[in-house]
Amino acid sequence: MSVRDTVEARLARIAAGDPAVFTRLYPGAARAAADAADARRRDGVALGPLDGAIVSIKDLFDVAGETTRAGSVLLADADPAQADAPVVARLRRAGAVILGKTNMSEFAFSGLGLNPHYGTPGNAADPERIPGGSSSGAGVSVGQGTSDIAIGSDTGGSVRIPAALNGVVGFKPTARRVPLAGAFPLSYALDSLGPLARTVADCAAADAVMAGEEPLPLEAFPLAGLRIGVPRGVLFTETEPLVAEAFERALAALSRAGARVADHPIDDLLAAMDAALPDGSIAAIEAAAIHADWLDSRAGCYDPRVHRRIVAGRSASAAGYVRTLRRRAALIAALDGHLAPLDVLALPATAATAPRIAPLEADDAAFLAANRLMLRNTAFGNFFDLTGLSLPMPGLARPAGLMLLARNGQDRRLLAIGAGIEAALAG
Repeated sequence: MSVRDTVEARLARIAAGDPAVFTRLYPGAARAAADAADARRRDGVALGPLDGAIVSIKDLFDVAGETTRAGSVLLADADPAQADAPVVARLRRAGAVILGKTNMSEFAFSGLGLNPHYGTPGNAADPERIPGGSSSGAGVSVGQGTSDIAIGSDTGGSVRIPAALNGVVGFKPTARRVPLAGAFPLSYALDSLGPLARTVADCAAADAVMAGEEPLPLEAFPLAGLRIGVPRGVLFTETEPLVAEAFERALAALSRAGARVADHPIDDLLAAMDAALPDGSIAAIEAAAIHADWLDSRAGCYDPRVHRRIVAGRSASAAGYVRTLRRRAALIAALDGHLAPLDVLALPATAATAPRIAPLEADDAAFLAANRLMLRNTAFGNFFDLTGLSLPMPGLARPAGLMLLARNGQDRRLLAIGAGIEAALAG
C-alpha cells in the first residue's frame, strides 16, 4: 500500500471505531504528508526510518495554531500555540505522518486512563477494560493498529502502563533526554517524553528523532551473560497470578537464552524514597504550583479526582520541597551505584492486567486502589531517573508487560537489550 492508501484506511478505521481514542484528527495535513512521502519513495529518497510512518501525538503537545487541552475542558479557551512543540517539529522533519492527537487522563494525572470530559478509550484487547494512563489513547491506537507509533509522556508510568495493558512496547527515556518544551507539564522534575510502538526498533527510531539524534539501526544485545536483577519484595506483592506466572515464564526463557538472572533487592531504597516524600508526591506538589491560578477559581472545570490530587500538593512547604529534591538527588546516586553490577532490572510493568472501567468510574475507593497499584511498579523509575522499557509478555489472555529498567543515561543500551529480549520472547 502507498502511504496515502494507508492513511485513508486508518482514517476509515478510526471513524468506525471508538470515538474516545483520538481527540483531534488532521486528515488534510496527514494526506499531504503521505503524498510527499510517496513522492520521495518514487524518487528513491528516504528521510529515515520514520519517513511515511503513521504517528499520533498525545493531547498535551503543542501544534501551531490550536489550543493544547491536555485532556481537560479547562484549557479549551486557552490561546492557540504559536509553534509546534520541538518533538512534533522533529517528527515532521523526519517524514512522519501525524494523523491526530490521542486522548489522555486529564493533565496526565492518573495511571488508569479514565477521562470524564472526552470519554475513556476502551482497551485494545477488551473495550470494557481500562486503557491505562495517562497516555490512554496512545496505547489503544498502537494496540488497534491505527498508529504505527504514538508519542506520550511518562511522569510515573504513563507510557509504560498503557503499553503493558494494550500489548505493545513503551519506552521511557532518561528525563531531559527529549526536550519538554511545548508539552503541558505535570511535574518539572519527573516528566519525560517517549514513544509506544509495536517493536523495540520502532521505539528506538522514534526516540532518536525526538532526542535530535541520527536514528541508526538498532543491533540486538546478546543475551548470553546478560545480568538481570529481579527486585523481589514490596514490588511483587498483590500481583495478579496471571501476571506473576507470565513473568516467571519470561525469566525462564531468558535464562535458557543464556542470561544470568538473580534476585537484587531494592526495598531499602524504596523505603528511603517514601521517607523522602513526607509532604506528598513531587508530582502533586509541582502540579499545585502549575495550576495555582485555577485550582480555586475554576475548580468546577476539573475532573474531581484530579482536582483533589493536585490540591493535596498545596500543603507542602517550600523548605520541605527543597529537602525532598536534595534527598532525591542523593538517592538517585545511591541506586545508580546499587545497579552497577547489573545490566537491567526486570519486573512486571504492572501488578495486574487491565480492570474493568465501569466499577472504577462508579467508586472512588476502587479508583484510588486501582490507581495506586497500577502506578506502583513504574513510578519509582521516575523518582530514581531510570530509563525504562515495557515489552509484551506472550501467551496471555489479557496483555501484561515485562518491564526492564536501566541506569540513568543508558537509553540506547537499554533499547538494544530490549531488542534482544524481544526476540527471545518471540521465539
